[in-house]
Amino acid sequence: MNIPAELYYTEEHEWVRVEDDVATIGITDYAQGELGDVVYVELPSSDDTIEQMEVFGTIEAVKAVSDLYAPVSGTVMDVNSALEDSPELINKDPYGDGWMIKVKLSDTSELDKLLDSETYKEQIS
Repeated sequence: MNIPAELYYTEEHEWVRVEDDVATIGITDYAQGELGDVVYVELPSSDDTIEQMEVFGTIEAVKAVSDLYAPVSGTVMDVNSALEDSPELINKDPYGDGWMIKVKLSDTSELDKLLDSETYKEQIS
């Protein structure tokens, strides 16, 4: 199972990659494996505001429909429009082409509340 060391994680299985003050958000390899084949994802629009640990969308797979929880607060800058036609990218490449949204962080101290890769690995084992 792939758990990149440079990312932050939530207990709800979202990941965050931070570059400057922009957070790229998706779901983990573990989460996509548990869900099975992803068939649909509902995401916020650009300029929407999200709040840490509040629902920002839903993901629908063959096995289940799950809420997506925001690992950080901020303003949505970009939404991965490729997921509209190819939601399976989340299964194929959860940390790359399967990213969901990019957010301009409103409070970088929120990152301190997230899990590092070792803690996340312990949680799912």
